[in-house]
Amino acid sequence: MNPTSTTNTTSTDLGISLLRFSLGVMWMAHALLKLFVFTLPGTAGFFASIGLPGWIAYPVFVAELLGGLAIALGIYARQVALALLPIMLGAAWVHLPNGWVHTSPGGGWEYPLFLSISSVALWLLGDGAAAIRRSSFLVPRFSAA
Repeated sequence: MNPTSTTNTTSTDLGISLLRFSLGVMWMAHALLKLFVFTLPGTAGFFASIGLPGWIAYPVFVAELLGGLAIALGIYARQVALALLPIMLGAAWVHLPNGWVHTSPGGGWEYPLFLSISSVALWLLGDGAAAIRRSSFLVPRFSAA
């Protein structure tokens, strides 16, 4: 076995783990923003103001918080990242009229789009090193033709 390929595999797995952990933390931060800054009733009010049922804010909060934790720990991280994707794509859509920068009034769309793309990247790349629970369900298979 070539030592270089072993080193590359190890560094790739560690890099994916770093992506997985930081992505999970960002998902949790996005949830905690709803809890501590906007409050859950305030988030529900915002959802209602854009035409969504306000009660959806509560399961979205739970999905982001627990999903982020699962991703960070590597518990079916690929599948959870894919499952959370509609939430963040929805956030990007809501913030689209506000412009690019998330610090714009009402928040921009670059942050939700970045989290969406990072979630897809994790799904495509794999769990990385030190994942607690892996699954091959909903994992893309590409041939090296």
